[in-house]
Amino acid sequence: QVQLVESGGGLVQPGGSLRLSCAASGSLSSLNAMGWYRQAPGKQRELVATITSGGLTNYADSVKGRFTISRDNAKNTVYLQMNSLKPEDTAVYFCNYRKGLPFRGDYWGQGTQVTVSS
Repeated sequence: QVQLVESGGGLVQPGGSLRLSCAASGSLSSLNAMGWYRQAPGKQRELVATITSGGLTNYADSVKGRFTISRDNAKNTVYLQMNSLKPEDTAVYFCNYRKGLPFRGDYWGQGTQVTVSS
């Protein structure tokens, strides 16, 4: 029903930057939130950042001041600019699309690997 195509993951040195993109297509909702979650080895999936169709953002404390989420509603695309990357940011990053309000369902991308290592 909703397809999410991610891009931008890869290998980067500590202190470097990456920009993730996720384009949504299919049966979309005018009211929605898009965002990024990540899962590191041995850990639960956690929220990184979200942004609603109205522009309201939410960030995990661990990425505040380093990551910036934005979106282009005309392109149904969400971006995550990641600066000052740390080894602790290494994870599989998943794009999320949530239909609402009220809540009507979650959709997930396949995930893209981000590795921060020297």
